[in-house]
Amino acid sequence: MHKTLTILILLMESSLFGQINPKLSLCGSWNLYYGIHDRNSPETPDQLKKMNWPGIPAIVPGNVELDLLASGKIKDPEKGNHIYDLRKYEAYEWWYSRTFETPQIREGERIEIAFEGLDCFGTIFINNTLVGKADNMLIDHCFDITDLLKAGIENTICVRIEPAVAEGQKYLNGVIGTRMDFGAEAVNVRKAPHMYGWDIMPRLISAGLWREVHLKIVKPTRLKQVYWMTNSVDVAKKKAQLLLDWEFATDYPTVDGLTMEVSLKKDSKICFENSYPLYTYCSHQRISIDNADYWWPRGYGSPSLYEATVRIADKQHHILDENHQRIGIRTAELIHSEITTKENPGEFAFKINGERVFVRGTNWVPLDALHSRDQLHLKDAFEMIKDLNCNMIRCWGGNVYEDHDFFDLCDQHGIMVWQDFAMGCTTYPQDNGFADKITREAINVVLRLRAHPSLVLWSGNNENDASLEWTLRKHPDPARDRISREILPRIIWEFDPVRDYLPSSPYSSEDYYKRGNNAALLPEVHLWGPRGYYKDPFYTDVNAHFVSEIGYHGCPNRISLEKMFDPEFVYPWTKTGDWNDEWVTKSVRSHPESRSTIHRNDLMVKQVKALFGDYPKDLDQFIFASQAVQAEAMKFFIEFWRMDKFRKSGIIWWNLRDGWPIISDAIVDFYNSKKLAYYYIRKVQSDACVMIGDAHKGKHPVVAVNDTREEKSGNVVVKDADTRETMFSSSFVIPANGKILIGTIPEESKQAMWLIDFTIGKDNYTNHYLAGKAPFKLEEYQRWYKKLNIIRD
Repeated sequence: MHKTLTILILLMESSLFGQINPKLSLCGSWNLYYGIHDRNSPETPDQLKKMNWPGIPAIVPGNVELDLLASGKIKDPEKGNHIYDLRKYEAYEWWYSRTFETPQIREGERIEIAFEGLDCFGTIFINNTLVGKADNMLIDHCFDITDLLKAGIENTICVRIEPAVAEGQKYLNGVIGTRMDFGAEAVNVRKAPHMYGWDIMPRLISAGLWREVHLKIVKPTRLKQVYWMTNSVDVAKKKAQLLLDWEFATDYPTVDGLTMEVSLKKDSKICFENSYPLYTYCSHQRISIDNADYWWPRGYGSPSLYEATVRIADKQHHILDENHQRIGIRTAELIHSEITTKENPGEFAFKINGERVFVRGTNWVPLDALHSRDQLHLKDAFEMIKDLNCNMIRCWGGNVYEDHDFFDLCDQHGIMVWQDFAMGCTTYPQDNGFADKITREAINVVLRLRAHPSLVLWSGNNENDASLEWTLRKHPDPARDRISREILPRIIWEFDPVRDYLPSSPYSSEDYYKRGNNAALLPEVHLWGPRGYYKDPFYTDVNAHFVSEIGYHGCPNRISLEKMFDPEFVYPWTKTGDWNDEWVTKSVRSHPESRSTIHRNDLMVKQVKALFGDYPKDLDQFIFASQAVQAEAMKFFIEFWRMDKFRKSGIIWWNLRDGWPIISDAIVDFYNSKKLAYYYIRKVQSDACVMIGDAHKGKHPVVAVNDTREEKSGNVVVKDADTRETMFSSSFVIPANGKILIGTIPEESKQAMWLIDFTIGKDNYTNHYLAGKAPFKLEEYQRWYKKLNIIRD
């Protein structure tokens, strides 16, 4: 193991709770050794030296597959069927190593090594001495190594990572959970669930030090946690009541004589400042703010942020420790009923600062199957979120937990976050051992993320309640799931009492279960079902208030197909009536023998037929037809829900972007190539929008909605795309956070596209409506499409 560069960087970081601590980076070049995991595998660094295992250079943060690829050991797994070449590496173990110098510390200080992301079953050695173990890729792990370091000479760190698949086999799985594909393998292992294979992600188990590794200096007097909570707001009077909760540790024999200094600033102006003599190590202060600037979601106001500082000082006014955060003053509520019926509709709606907010959002899925690359995609993906004017992101439960960079962007741009805990589509173990794992994970995640004002909801999981209806004839009662009904709500109640918690999405309440699991009773739904025509009753006869998953397939652009397929597999896509093998792999097939997703490409054909009667055999024509159907469907879904504001209170569509080169229902593929749906969605997610609905009793409603807190006025003109005949024109005024029926257009029997031009204030907008009954002629649609004047990237 050759020597690596000594530590070059000394930074200041905002650590888990925002404290300012010296940080010594261990990112960059490491060595990586690997071999089959069996009874002869090395268990210590000394044993590793005797094994003569192959070694390659590694980069941290990283994934082992990226290091294998860089060293020429594997083919590009993004291309064709090469993803299956990684299957054998699921049985390997991996050893990372490097050297570093001991940092200088003051008396009383300690040194910890922090792994921000270790995937997954890691054993850490410093100078051949065992430090500790990690068993969860989703949270950070810290270990005190002060007494193991050598002064004046280099230290060696080794990290052994054992295979997750082998670890999973050590458990006995209950039979109540689903068994689709590899789902059962994942439940006892705290990795991102998608890594075992999903219908939107490949099976790519992976291993590695996927987030930063660094040393941090722990001060003898340090703030353990600082949490700013908004207790109440009075928007009309611009007042707010804050609760500052804090806790610290110290080696002082008594805290008498220490002082806490607290300040709030906005735009460099001091809004609050005070100091408090300390006589206990844990307490809270109530703080009143006048002329408060609130954090509002996109469209409803400015997402104002304050610079919040807490310091501990000694008698000589020396700063012993300090905490800096950017906070938002806001209240957030989810108002929801257990069920919804015609007689008692109930509700499912978000309120921010007491104002009902109509949600226009998207599901946030993995940015990459290899999570060390997530940061490379974040900026571009978030620019698209802003461009589409989303005001909420649902962080889907099959993913990792995003880091502060993501939440900081949401804070700055007024985008609310619905955060699932990282579980999905099955029932997880109910034993005490797994409950302890989730308890540690949830406390870590809640403490790490709760300071962000953009975070408005915790959700226990994705579709775990619903999955109980997928297998057994007698549906088990979801209320018996101790993870979502006992463990997680207790942690939220204890550590984040100002945020609401939803046990599952969608949530099966006791009332829902007792009434026979009738989907029409759900206030919040995921609408997948038969994937038929997007105007079928399955989509339109919905009693729910809120849809948090709804999507439609769309073929990627040709340039992307040519990147993800080997040349001979791009076209023709069928062979003797079946999809060719690489098209099936990209559909997404988790294993060559798996059958669970092999018909997903048929969804594109089925949906193209629903709108156009048949599907083109020419590849470019098929791509256009598939994208046009997806675009019209997604536009229809959003408009359908917006035009029923506030009987319906929000739509979180599926989904923005793929995390791997695949064929899916995302509107942007892995290479950031936008499908047509992207441009249609952008038009119908403006804060104020004019839309045309399907005819009722012979008349098409022309509806305007306003998702702001200010009245909006404008003018609208509707013309036939072929004749340019004006079919409707009117001025309008939309009340604040409301909607109006501007007028109606008589139903016509002919097929047509109507062009909608409208102004609101000084801004000009366009939209369109596809009139008539399907199927349409593809060539007619293509002619109309050109008149939309959409400029694509």
